[in-house]
Amino acid sequence: MALPHHGYRATKPRARAAPPSGDPLLFEDTSAGVPPMNSQNYYESGYNIGGGAAAGGGQGAGGVNTLFTDPMANAAMMYGSSLANQGKDMVNKEISRFMSVNKLKYFFAVDTKYVMKKLMLLMFPYTHQDWEVRYHRDTPLTPRHDVNAPDLYIPNGMAIEVLGLCASTALVWVVIEVLVMLLSLYLLTVHTDLSTFDLVAYSGYKYVGMIFTVLCGLLFGSDGYYVALAWSSCSLMFFIVRSLKMKILSSLSADSMGAGASAKPRFRLYITVASAAFQPIIIYWLTAHLVR
Repeated sequence: MALPHHGYRATKPRARAAPPSGDPLLFEDTSAGVPPMNSQNYYESGYNIGGGAAAGGGQGAGGVNTLFTDPMANAAMMYGSSLANQGKDMVNKEISRFMSVNKLKYFFAVDTKYVMKKLMLLMFPYTHQDWEVRYHRDTPLTPRHDVNAPDLYIPNGMAIEVLGLCASTALVWVVIEVLVMLLSLYLLTVHTDLSTFDLVAYSGYKYVGMIFTVLCGLLFGSDGYYVALAWSSCSLMFFIVRSLKMKILSSLSADSMGAGASAKPRFRLYITVASAAFQPIIIYWLTAHLVR
């Protein structure tokens, strides 16, 4: 009787393990033994499960996170950004120093009335009396308000016509002339308020005489060319001397003291006359072959 009773008790636990629905159990339910998942360490634990390769990936991700949380790395990035901004400011400052947009706009502040007056002044400067550039609160008036102010509108417009005739030779000579002028003023320590744009403007006014000379040569032959050359050369020389006189020869107070002060006015006069005398030479050299 003991054996049948023992067999009944052995089959009873298997009856309790079956699911209530009576369906066969395909997979073992192990969810009760899984610890709760830590969402913050999911990626780190996931990369470490796969062994060495996955661990290396986890270290790379951790290295990127460490780069952004390391105070030394942040300080280095901020210092590099500061240096870049300082370099950009220095470059902009140097560009503004040599080529200021506001200064360049000043030389193109013209109107039709000014252009007509300036062209007449370039061709007939002998009757003009007042050559002084006018100022308003230590700032020179714009060309449209003062016919004596230098501009770049007329030289630029005439240069387009001249470059079509003389290629780039005329532009090269203007650059050389301005550089020689700046070097002469520097070597002779002549203090003046002439800027580089002023010198470019005064040097570029020769284009007006060049266009006038070439047109007369094409219309009236060689005789008309030489007459126009003589007239435009004399007018331009007179204009350059009277204009530069107000810029170079008038400001003697800054150089009135010290050694060699007596030679400064003579040097200023030499520079002014040489700059004026160079104009007819370059006009003839650039235009003579065009009317032959």
